[in-house]
Amino acid sequence: MTAVTEQDPTEHTDHTVKPASEESTAPRTDLTGLIERMERLDRTERTDSRERTDYGGRTERADRTESAGRTERAGEGPCGLDGTADPGTEEDIWDDGLIARRVNENDGPPQFTPVERRPAVGPPFMPLAYDGPLRSRLDALRELVGLSRARLDSGTLAEAGRVLDEASARRRLSGQHTVVAIAGATGSGKSQLFNTLAGVTISETGVRRPTTAAPIACSWSDGAATLLDRLGIPGRLRRRPIQYPDTESPLRGLVLVDLPDHDSAAVQHREQVDRILALVDAVIWVVDPEKYADAVLHERYLRPMAGHAEITFVVLNQVDRLPGEAAEQVLDDLRRLLDEDGVALGEYGEPGATVLALSALTGDGIGELREVLGQFVAARQAPARRIAADVDVAARHLRPVYVTGRRTGLSEGAREEFADRLADAVGATAAGEAAERAWLRNANRACGTPWLRLWRWYHDRREPTTGRLPLRAPADEEATARQRVEQAVRTVSDRASAGLPAPWAQAVREAAVRGSQGLPEALDELVTRAGLPPGRPPRPGWWPAAVLAQAGMTLLQVVGGLWLLGQIIGFMSPNLGVPVLLMLSGIIGGPVIEWSCRMAARGPARRYGHEAERRLREAAAGCGRARVLDPLASELLRYREVREQYGKVTGAEATVR
Repeated sequence: MTAVTEQDPTEHTDHTVKPASEESTAPRTDLTGLIERMERLDRTERTDSRERTDYGGRTERADRTESAGRTERAGEGPCGLDGTADPGTEEDIWDDGLIARRVNENDGPPQFTPVERRPAVGPPFMPLAYDGPLRSRLDALRELVGLSRARLDSGTLAEAGRVLDEASARRRLSGQHTVVAIAGATGSGKSQLFNTLAGVTISETGVRRPTTAAPIACSWSDGAATLLDRLGIPGRLRRRPIQYPDTESPLRGLVLVDLPDHDSAAVQHREQVDRILALVDAVIWVVDPEKYADAVLHERYLRPMAGHAEITFVVLNQVDRLPGEAAEQVLDDLRRLLDEDGVALGEYGEPGATVLALSALTGDGIGELREVLGQFVAARQAPARRIAADVDVAARHLRPVYVTGRRTGLSEGAREEFADRLADAVGATAAGEAAERAWLRNANRACGTPWLRLWRWYHDRREPTTGRLPLRAPADEEATARQRVEQAVRTVSDRASAGLPAPWAQAVREAAVRGSQGLPEALDELVTRAGLPPGRPPRPGWWPAAVLAQAGMTLLQVVGGLWLLGQIIGFMSPNLGVPVLLMLSGIIGGPVIEWSCRMAARGPARRYGHEAERRLREAAAGCGRARVLDPLASELLRYREVREQYGKVTGAEATVR
């Protein structure tokens, strides 16, 4: 049996455990004494099943004996720090943590919820402080999650959010303590190793499986109450070793937690293991020569936690059962398996997992483990290393949604192609050609000979309509233009989303679809505003001179004709040379002037048509940029920002391609 102190009302997280060999109550050997002890055991078990704890380590009985607990702290109670027990306290003889951990069939499985925090009396602990690089990575991860909430589902960001919450919660707790869990399979001897490290029997051992039904903690110094509250370990399952005073213990600052079997048949045991393993600062995996290669251990725990090698200890227990050099052979094979799992081994001064061989039964190798644990705890780096490893794991999970290794973005060529497609949809080229033809027609009207203009007018009036090509209906033109706009939007969205991870590519395509709604109507209105101005095209400065010259040629023809007519009717003296010369000059000079004007008008007409096409193209490109390209650019810019933040999370600036 083990005797423990009654719980301190103010320091309800610590118990002082004393070996059974130092019990102050003398054992009875007669039959009467044995019967009394069995009755006392049965009475205590019934009392324990009736009493309900408040998960702060205080029962109704502890409340009733609060004044007695204050006396115990002064060394006057049933069991003080010196380990002396009061023989008159029957219940304290059995308060060794074993009965409290036995689960009655009528009680059902114990529930472990976070305990209520109560202010502890004593010097305040120092909170955990992260170094600059780790703080930067956590800030970057927080920014990354914030930028990605609208683009990624909550399940994708769940792991990153959990890491941020745990990092924040751990930072507010003690930085002077290191919480180390002892985990292992059934029969590996982890509870025996736990008791050996504590120097006293705390955790129950035996052949019954599973032996450990609930996690039990042992703290080598004060101030670990809030850490154990976070793990959900009630006060009745918290113990203290007694080998050394706090100031002299080589394991000062260590909080050791004995976990249930990770391969237990009880589902709640495995759930407790998974829950606590996600919260502790380091893990000691205890394996035995028979199950060190167990697939469940390697595939479910060691391989997924390969990134946590620096806070991992792998202990080969029960080496006393191996003859000769078999222990070294098994240890080498264990190292090989860990290497295949991706677990870095801390050998030759390199950071990684610590692999040891020992026997908790004979004590062989325990001193080396104590020394390694002492150095590990004294460094006070385990909490920060755990958080950094968790950030690495979260970053690896998020890599597929942020990094693809392909070039991303919208090239200038894709932008120009989109503008050209919109210009074709609004008919910018045709509008420019129409403007050029309008300029030339205006030049022909102003500079052409009156006779040719009269002939063209007459020809247009006499030409039948049946010989002309039918014009396309406006409805067909509108449908074709809408199809061209939709095709242009699909093409540019595909170009912009190429190389992006699936969530961001989907966001880019959705932004393009939203922008394309109402784009054809906006382009139609834009064509009306930015099209050809009403009326005739403007005339250059030389047009009046050309008109006067054409009028002069016409006048020469008229004068020459009248002169010849006068000679024919005898009104004037015969002289054919001058009138014929005048008529020929007018007849030849008029077409020459018209042809010259047409040649001279080609340059201005072409410039006028190009200007009209340019205005329409710029208007269509501006409309497409505002409705489609700008939203696409915003999505791509957001992706570049998250890529930069992801680079900071991984510890290396990522280059956005």
